[in-house]
Amino acid sequence: MSTIRIEPLTAAAFAPFGEVLAPKPVADRMINAGRCERHHALAMVERGDGEAIISIFRSEPVSLPYDCDLLERHPLGSQAFMPMGPDAWLSVVAPDEHGRPGPLRAFLVPPGVGVNLRAGTWHGVLTPLDRPADFLVIDREGAGVNLEEVVIPPVRIIA
Repeated sequence: MSTIRIEPLTAAAFAPFGEVLAPKPVADRMINAGRCERHHALAMVERGDGEAIISIFRSEPVSLPYDCDLLERHPLGSQAFMPMGPDAWLSVVAPDEHGRPGPLRAFLVPPGVGVNLRAGTWHGVLTPLDRPADFLVIDREGAGVNLEEVVIPPVRIIA
């Protein structure tokens, strides 16, 4: 079994897979009579011919070390995950290599931060740490097959 270490999440490290959903160091502009910072267009919703939908996913936790053996991707649209609770969580991703997942990377996503996975990005299943968690999810609904799953040899993820 191969082993990988969890990496800290940075916009640059995560860029090959999508965008980090967190406030910018300086807001784009103030709105609501100066009471609200707008951090504008942090990511684009890729939806092809479909519609953008908003869902809530409730996921059971994992503990470290975690053996990842299932990946999926959505070739027709992006998928954004924004935690609704106060905890850090794990985002496991892999580049596409000729229709199959390449080497896995695991990112520790800080509390209150989300990610937007680009269309076609291989990723692990939702992975809260230590306790169940709810996530606001924005993705695509529409015609066409927008889910591919693949079982892989387990990869042990460690802190």
